Amino acid sequence: MTEFEALAAARLAAHPWPAQALAALERLRAGGHQAYLVGGALRDVLLGRPGAELLDVATDRRPEEVMRLFPRIEPIGIAHGTVLVLLDGTGIECTTFRREGAYADARHPDDVEFTTDLRADLARRDFTVNALAYDPLSGVLVDQHGGLSDLARRRLRAVGEPLARFREDALRPVRAARFVATLEFELEPATRAALGGVVDRARLVAPERVRVELEKLMAARRPSVGLELLREAGLLELWMPELARCQAVPQNRWHAYDVYTHSLETCDHAPPEKAAVRWAALLHDIGKPDTRVERRGDGTFYGHERVGAELAGCLLQRLRFAGALRAEVVHLVREHMFDYRAQWSDAAVRRWVRRVGEEAIADLFDLRIADLLGNGLKTGFPASLEALRRRIGQVLADSRALRVGDLAVDGRDVMNSLGIGPGPAVGEALEALLEEVLEQPGCNTRERLLARLAGLRAARAGTPDGA
Repeated sequence: MTEFEALAAARLAAHPWPAQALAALERLRAGGHQAYLVGGALRDVLLGRPGAELLDVATDRRPEEVMRLFPRIEPIGIAHGTVLVLLDGTGIECTTFRREGAYADARHPDDVEFTTDLRADLARRDFTVNALAYDPLSGVLVDQHGGLSDLARRRLRAVGEPLARFREDALRPVRAARFVATLEFELEPATRAALGGVVDRARLVAPERVRVELEKLMAARRPSVGLELLREAGLLELWMPELARCQAVPQNRWHAYDVYTHSLETCDHAPPEKAAVRWAALLHDIGKPDTRVERRGDGTFYGHERVGAELAGCLLQRLRFAGALRAEVVHLVREHMFDYRAQWSDAAVRRWVRRVGEEAIADLFDLRIADLLGNGLKTGFPASLEALRRRIGQVLADSRALRVGDLAVDGRDVMNSLGIGPGPAVGEALEALLEEVLEQPGCNTRERLLARLAGLRAARAGTPDGA
């Protein structure tokens, strides 16, 4: 055992594995059977990263045996030997050692052969850092593909022949891009060279699977690293053509980068914990290729935010993103070009807050900051944002009546005052009242709004007020 292997074994032995997991391993090992922790949990413990909530276990027991051993199970992939074991809130994904046949659908093996050979099972895995096995009960650590060495060198390398690994499951190149970005590893040259050899197979991959990997990639400190790997491999164009075509689109004196590089830089500067802002940062300028006009040697992009919002919505829908997040991203892209001036009246500030939504202001500010940090010119924090923040605080302190629901009257008052039934006219009257309140917040009292409605009724009847 090398010094690094000894250090790795010591770190794994010192890790506080859940008692339920240890009990499950002991039950699986009874009668001379084998059971090991495998996969990402080991990798993350050795890297000092937060451990996975769901542990992976590999065993020589057949699925039907595993199901008999535990009272609470879910056969989530029984055909491929996988059973989810549930123990007091701890989930353990238990898979029988196996060999695999060809992958006709670029996702699942056409046939699976269960085996008692752990090494055969590890040989089918994607990357060496995920091909480790450890038995915390005996302290045995199995590393037949050099995964520990790759962890020490912070290198991502495919198990076996890279192109063969990627053509088995064409999602693996996206996983490679994700791991390189999230683990901050270098991609081993032969593995990197194989990424582009699966474009034909990648067309078979379900959009939902791609989305899951991209969501994880976007949580990296610098998602641009993984996205650029996908572009180099010809895969970004397959799944996000709207972004890929931004490459080499020149901008203007306000930018040091082309549209594509600026988009990646902006994404890197957006808060990782805010998924909607991250995606809006990546996609905020994808409308520029369609709106670019050359004027006096400089590029202009009038209306790119509206075009980009529509394109972003289509892209996210194609990748099967949830409707709520899709709506947030589209809204942020559409509104990201706001141009605050000190000359704005208080009413103008209120109307802007009403349009963008008070709940979206912080995200829009984060997007604007990322946008400026991503232009490559190092212009510093935008002073106009701080001025706008103060103005918003002032006008909201004066009045928070920004929506029809904030008015001191409601639809029933409108119908009673105007003598009309339910219909569009009720909403139109409320919107008219809101416009007046936005201009003069002091108007938002029940007495004054009812008086205004009385005036509207008189005007509709063509008679003087009170006649």
